[in-house]
Amino acid sequence: MKTRILYIGALVAAGLTLTSCADDFLEQSNSHQLSQGTFFDSDAAVEKAVWPLYSYVWYDFNDKFYYGMGDGRANNITAQYSNYIYPYTNFTETSLSQGLTEAWGSLYSVVSQANNSINNIKNFSTSSVTESAKTSAIAEARFMRGVAYWYIASLWGCGIIYENTADLVNNYVVPANNSTDVLEFAIRDLEYAAKYLPKSQTGAGRVNRYSAFGMLSRMYLSMAGLTTTGQYNGTNVKSSTDMNSGVHNPYYLDLAKKAAKKVIDESSASLLPSYADLFGASTIDNNSESLFQLQFIHGTGVGGAAQSMTRFLAWSTMVADQNAWGGATYCSYDLFNEFSNYNDKTLGTKVDDKIRRHNSVASYGESYPELSADPSNPYVYGETESPSSQGANIKKYVIGVKKVNGFSEPNNSGINTYMLRLAEVYLNYVEAVMGDNDQTTDAEALSLFNAIRTRAHMAEKSVVTYEDLRHEFRMEFAFEGLYWYQLLRRSYSHQQEVVNYLNNQNRNASYFEASTNTYKLSDTYTAPGPDVDIATAADLTLPMSDTDQTKNPNLKPDTSGKIATVAYTFGDREVDEATLFNE
Repeated sequence: MKTRILYIGALVAAGLTLTSCADDFLEQSNSHQLSQGTFFDSDAAVEKAVWPLYSYVWYDFNDKFYYGMGDGRANNITAQYSNYIYPYTNFTETSLSQGLTEAWGSLYSVVSQANNSINNIKNFSTSSVTESAKTSAIAEARFMRGVAYWYIASLWGCGIIYENTADLVNNYVVPANNSTDVLEFAIRDLEYAAKYLPKSQTGAGRVNRYSAFGMLSRMYLSMAGLTTTGQYNGTNVKSSTDMNSGVHNPYYLDLAKKAAKKVIDESSASLLPSYADLFGASTIDNNSESLFQLQFIHGTGVGGAAQSMTRFLAWSTMVADQNAWGGATYCSYDLFNEFSNYNDKTLGTKVDDKIRRHNSVASYGESYPELSADPSNPYVYGETESPSSQGANIKKYVIGVKKVNGFSEPNNSGINTYMLRLAEVYLNYVEAVMGDNDQTTDAEALSLFNAIRTRAHMAEKSVVTYEDLRHEFRMEFAFEGLYWYQLLRRSYSHQQEVVNYLNNQNRNASYFEASTNTYKLSDTYTAPGPDVDIATAADLTLPMSDTDQTKNPNLKPDTSGKIATVAYTFGDREVDEATLFNE
């Protein structure tokens, strides 16, 4: 008999077959009675123990929070009626806002189940399991745990670090750890993964050592903004008064550059030639540019392994199966205007990023043959159906109905979610090279930067400024849940600049003019936007949900709005950063 993977308490048990777009990556079967003492009886079984970490545990994060925070907070999205987006766009979220409990819970589900996998592999693997298989599987689980902790540190500015899930189940009223300790813990997990994951994996979609180096390039950039000089030791943390210094820790800038270079020079990853293929129904999953994707499953009845996000972005049942709730979820005016009418100061002209706009945003008159069962009669946004009345809808992750793509189902498009792709590593390299200078003419940085622009048919540049980098990042990764974290990273060294930017984005704006089928800011719009609060430095982190504060009173803020934190006691470093990049 075959059954779906289930986690029961601290026990990881795999039973049935899961069919997936990721070849045999999530498929597994086991014909005997399973227990901790019998499951971990082969290298293959140990590999399978970590596979649920690619889907189920991320479900509530992926469902709405991935884009609701990553794009909503950064004002890539306007959704005036969706309470899982507009509080974050408007800076009006409270401890009762939808999404906080789900996101915190999902990320800690990753942490807890990664812990379970690590400890079960260590404690219950039989003599039939090779040491290399155990080490590799533990590295895979630590990759996932580290990524989850990076999100936790970034979003809440603190977190609870633990390595044994059972301990926290028995006593979850514990103090939070400070953000730099949480980030350091994440970095150590990813450094372990970079050292012990193989260069290539069996099974499509599994992370390898270059996935870990790519993630490290992101995390090192965060640490470069949060610390002063040298390797983190708990005492070299920037003070709150240094967040506008414009200065980064050169130690971590160098590590970020080295980590990105490992991926660029040694991995088999490559940019897809066509930007459109990044989100094509048949080309999105585990393509050459992907370094880490959440792996979702085709079909009905797959529960937490379903790609549910698409139903909240798709604007009608002509472009998604049965349930499509994204009709009032728009590309923000600020983003649409930047796509189509950006004043490029380096080039000295206004530009329209047509290819990335077309594939990211469905706007009036744009033709999408891939959304129609009859390519000779393509779906034309605003003409095949009436256009949205307040703006342009989101195209990324929208792949049409089953009749078109052959596999999607109601509430499950079946495609994967990007968590890291090579283009980000390219831009991370550029950012690390730029450092404190806010511009660079470094030849390799320019080559990587221009490779991304050339794919989008945009003019090459001979110098890259920070504004160029910010703009490129936004255009390239719109609706991929990343832009907020790029702004957040900038705030570690240019806090007031970022706060000012957030307050000048035309938030919550309608911009469609029905009489001419054109896009212009509503005549009735006034800044900062309807129901939008003025952003402050306090808005760079999120409140803890009321539910989690009730469960653990240590997460309640004091009268100044701060959560009391304690330092985490680290053991000896398992990986030497000085030699990690020479292996």
